[in-house]
Amino acid sequence: MGNPSLTEQLEAAAQEFKANSPMEAQIKMGQMIEELQKSGVASGKQPGEKAADFKLTNALDRELVLFEELAKGPVVLVFYRGGWCPFCNMQLRAYQQILPDIRAMGAQLIAISPQKPDHSLSLQEKGGLQFQVLSDPNGLVTAKYNLLFDVPPGVKGLMESIGLDLAEYNNTSKWVLPVPATFMIDENAIIRSSYVNPNFMQRQSPEEILRELKKL
Repeated sequence: MGNPSLTEQLEAAAQEFKANSPMEAQIKMGQMIEELQKSGVASGKQPGEKAADFKLTNALDRELVLFEELAKGPVVLVFYRGGWCPFCNMQLRAYQQILPDIRAMGAQLIAISPQKPDHSLSLQEKGGLQFQVLSDPNGLVTAKYNLLFDVPPGVKGLMESIGLDLAEYNNTSKWVLPVPATFMIDENAIIRSSYVNPNFMQRQSPEEILRELKKL
């Protein structure tokens, strides 16, 4: 038996959430996911659209410009919720494992969340991540990719009850989050494939990322 796949890990974590979380928490999370799915408020950029350029800083305060990176080759661009989210941590660790394959295809992986840089750094160190992890304060870049939404009051209350102050964590006055998403962007800054899923317990599998990259 090999190690469990990312999908298997996520499914196990989702089962654990259902087993250990109060029913009220599950209902509020479910409502948030359903509302996002129905409203399409953060449905993400679509394949064929041009990627939005951005300049963001990484955990070591170094600036990175997307279009400068695209001049070197394709980019796998990942938007995640933050280092406090166990599903995000599983995702980023699984993507770290395919980083040599991504690089072998001449591409690179860039991850973005609204959390402030020192939280990104601790995540990078803990996860042993060797790709760029960028901070998007106030979700301005996330909004350009049509992924930003306001955390509903019910879910905000839940997070606060377990001691997670998202505004403090992200160093902003706003309670905003991205819908988790993964985009394949070619050297011409065209989005070639997108995976956008309001259900934060599901993510694009590493195998699918490599399959999509091969098509570029």
